[in-house]
Amino acid sequence: MGQLGCSCRSMRHETVTIAAPSGLDWKALGYLISIGSVFFLGAVAWTKENPPGWYYPVLIIGMATSVMGMGCRYMAHLHQKAEIRKAKAEAERR
Repeated sequence: MGQLGCSCRSMRHETVTIAAPSGLDWKALGYLISIGSVFFLGAVAWTKENPPGWYYPVLIIGMATSVMGMGCRYMAHLHQKAEIRKAKAEAERR
């Protein structure tokens, strides 16, 4: 019967592949730029003279939902990247 655990002879020469980050995440940068632009556009819209009573609440809600939407899309992007890494790791094991 062979040895169990990592000290067995068949495991000593196995290579381990670790995924390394591959540069700038352009999608993340794009979302950050878009979030910044929401605040710049909101700041310009904030200076409106004599706005109706609903103006500022709607402006704030619009800005908040835009930022939340970008956050959700980025989370989906991270989930998709994780799924791709998982699929690649499974393919390499075969």
